Amino acid sequence: MAAKYLVVTRVGPKVEREKFGDLDAALARLEQRGGELEREAPRRAEDSILGRHFEPVQQVFARLELRGGRMRGGVDVRGDGSPEAYTGWVRRTVVEQRADESAYDALRRELATR
Repeated sequence: MAAKYLVVTRVGPKVEREKFGDLDAALARLEQRGGELEREAPRRAEDSILGRHFEPVQQVFARLELRGGRMRGGVDVRGDGSPEAYTGWVRRTVVEQRADESAYDALRRELATR
């Protein structure tokens, strides 16, 4: 069976790519890897060379992207370890989480409607 879905993980300059035959397996791996990266997030503020100050929640520590056909979406893991789901590729749109769901559940819900 040919791979239909690709999960791309970016942490700094390091890029990992994994292929999956079905959406559920790709989403499960995205959630697993995202959970690992949430625990690794640095949780410290940074100052740029131009003097701007960035709190951990303003930084993207890692980006996990799901691609399949015309479907694009993923999860950004912020510097404070919080995940934020999005859809789109060129124009990312944040997926609003409901009270009872994680960022990964919100992404699943949003992709199921496409």
